[in-house]
Amino acid sequence: MQQIMMVGAGAVGGFFGAHLAKHHNNVSFLLRPRTLQAVSERGLTIRSAADTLTVWPPAASDPRELPRPHLIILSVKAYDLDEVMDQIEPVMTDATVLLTLQNGVDTEDRLIARFQRDCVVGGVAFIYSKIVEPGVIEHYKRGSVAVGELMGHGSERVLQIVELFTQAGLSCEVVEDIRRSKWEKMCWNCVFNPLTVIINDRVSKALDHPEMLGVIQQIVGEVVAVAAGLKVPLADDMADKVVRWSQEIRDIHTSMYDDWKAGRPTEIDSLNGYIVRRGRDLGIPTPLNEALTAMIKAITERERSGPGTLRIDGAVIQPITLDSAALEKLPAEHQVHDVSALLPGMKGRGIKVKGLLDIPARAIGADHVTFHSQDDQFSASLTLKQAAEYGILIYQLDGEQIPASKGGPFRLVTPGLGDLCAHVKGVTRMELTKGPGKDTRPSTKSH
Repeated sequence: MQQIMMVGAGAVGGFFGAHLAKHHNNVSFLLRPRTLQAVSERGLTIRSAADTLTVWPPAASDPRELPRPHLIILSVKAYDLDEVMDQIEPVMTDATVLLTLQNGVDTEDRLIARFQRDCVVGGVAFIYSKIVEPGVIEHYKRGSVAVGELMGHGSERVLQIVELFTQAGLSCEVVEDIRRSKWEKMCWNCVFNPLTVIINDRVSKALDHPEMLGVIQQIVGEVVAVAAGLKVPLADDMADKVVRWSQEIRDIHTSMYDDWKAGRPTEIDSLNGYIVRRGRDLGIPTPLNEALTAMIKAITERERSGPGTLRIDGAVIQPITLDSAALEKLPAEHQVHDVSALLPGMKGRGIKVKGLLDIPARAIGADHVTFHSQDDQFSASLTLKQAAEYGILIYQLDGEQIPASKGGPFRLVTPGLGDLCAHVKGVTRMELTKGPGKDTRPSTKSH
């Protein structure tokens, strides 16, 4: 394997790739532009307790700019795999080997399905490290790899991979059943990755509460049942093993915790979410994994913003964001199913502004609400009484979200308000204020 390409230089790939690059001059890196710039300017640095290592490997964001690889080591997040497969396909040959060092248990099958040949060696990384900044990784514990053929047989390419790692001073062993090893790690990941986020603390916080041990048993039990349904039998005492394995790393956070705190997406869909989906396929109940998936998404996913959303902010205790689906679920007494009954010639469905004003907790003294267009060129400021009595926000035309060309995503109308009529197209924000807010209406009358 004369040329090695590392895909990614994150907490896992950065550590293993840097050590490989230190001992082998044939290691290159395929990186995202931001990381590429950092590595090109300052090198790739690994900070460990014992020492600091900096290497300056060849790197690019286009694999065609790097030496054609004989071995590609994948260390990116599972949700980036489709994009990565598109990237590496142009440099793949019939002899290219792919080594996976990723969480989850379906990466290998996805790769084989895409490239339609026996090109994959399975791998499991055991390491605790994190990204400090692009191109800088802090390494705290472990740093070993297990590899193996998916069919369990010995092979020359696996032995070559082991030799590459061991020559670089890295612990690397061959396992006979790499699929089982990946599922065993999956059990651990499905427990502690989401739990550390939910409790906002380290592994030890979960281990030290007796009540949590029963929860761990149930989470692992669901994973084991799904694994068995997929013909990967795991040990009967798998949950006990997960707890035992955790004792020596009880002080750590997890990769999901670190991703959450750094504002990055999590791998919940490739871990607990995968268990839920396959459980449904197999008819196996997975209620705890389903609950964990839902809670992690609720905790970690950023509030939706941008096209199609309405933000209510200003003099409120907590800003909120709603989309058309959320508006449609508001109480029936606030719904206007046919605005043409109030505004002849205008079709659509709306929501009474009174219903929207009931949602946020208003700051003491708030007495006006201003409706802003998306480009902030137009706005109308009404008293809360006026808005509640006359305001309607149209959010659907012919059962669909209103396109921008027709004044979407939301349109404010105020039938019955007379000379103070307020009609704002493209509304995306309602701002509560103490006193009148910005108003672009031509009328100079008092509002």
